[in-house]
Amino acid sequence: MRKGFLAVGAVGLLALGSMTACGNESGGDQAGSDKTPKIGVILPDSKSSARWEGADRKFLDEAFKAAGVDSVIQNAQGDKSAFQTIADQMITDGVTVLMIVNLDSGTGKAVLDKAKSQGVATIDYDRLTLGGSAEYYVSFDNEAVGKLQGEGLSKCLTDQGAKNPVVAYLNGSPTDNNATLFKNGYDSILKPKFDSNEYTKGPDQDVPDWDNAKGATLFEQMLTQTGGKIDGVLAANDGLGNAAISVLKKNNLNGKVPVTGQDATPQGLQNILAGDQCMTVYKAVKKEADAAADLAIALAKGERKETGQTVKDPEGGRDVPAVLLTPVAIYKDTVKDVIADGFVTKDEVCTADFAKLCTDAGIS
Repeated sequence: MRKGFLAVGAVGLLALGSMTACGNESGGDQAGSDKTPKIGVILPDSKSSARWEGADRKFLDEAFKAAGVDSVIQNAQGDKSAFQTIADQMITDGVTVLMIVNLDSGTGKAVLDKAKSQGVATIDYDRLTLGGSAEYYVSFDNEAVGKLQGEGLSKCLTDQGAKNPVVAYLNGSPTDNNATLFKNGYDSILKPKFDSNEYTKGPDQDVPDWDNAKGATLFEQMLTQTGGKIDGVLAANDGLGNAAISVLKKNNLNGKVPVTGQDATPQGLQNILAGDQCMTVYKAVKKEADAAADLAIALAKGERKETGQTVKDPEGGRDVPAVLLTPVAIYKDTVKDVIADGFVTKDEVCTADFAKLCTDAGIS
């Protein structure tokens, strides 16, 4: 791995490495006393982003196996009813720790509260459950993700020499607190430009459930609404970015309109190499998974660790112990760094149609 990426999230991971074990203050105390340690994980879906099945499942599973702790990982596939059913079954089957990526805070809170009432320790993974009761929250600094997106779009518009560009927003799901944080981040960069009339604010739409098909439909409507006058697209992740690009291609505008992304998916990286996507945000998911797994394993053994960080839950008013890692902006000249870091493989990105583009980008 490249030295630069080994430093990603170093502060959070160093804090994690220095945690001290002590008696658990919540349901996790029961977990380590007379029950066999077992960790349950509920992932949200497989269509909003390739990361959930392609990265998170793999890295979490590897971490639990390396620790010799029994685990079960299931995916709710975007179904709130299935999410609750999976949680109920995991609790019935004796998990001592439950880690969730909520579909919305209401469903997530119900699951977390039930787990707590049954003496099961809980962790919010990647998304904070507002008003919830999770003992830890492990994620990236999501406002920082949004700032990188806003800065990235601004850089790409400047590189193109855009004058008073119209910027459209394709935001994430309104039920995902992360989407709110991302928008806070990119608004902090772009709103001053709108206010000064350096940029013009275009259509601004949330995409329900991070659904890429809905994102494409919404963006097509945006393009029609503005008479084709959209000069930049702040897309909240690579899937939504690709949705916008698919519409731009139909209108022969791809490569002319900068589009952002997030997650450094193979498709997103290919779009960057092709010049259709301006940038993405790389989140070293292995570090996130390892940090969450370390906490889960400790809880399963009846231990509680100090993270040295907290996040304020704006609904519950609670300071939630947290591990927040640092995201990295990726452009065409740094796509090779994501591959070198082992997050995606050359074979995934440099398929036949992209082989020459990979060579030109220094991917060997």
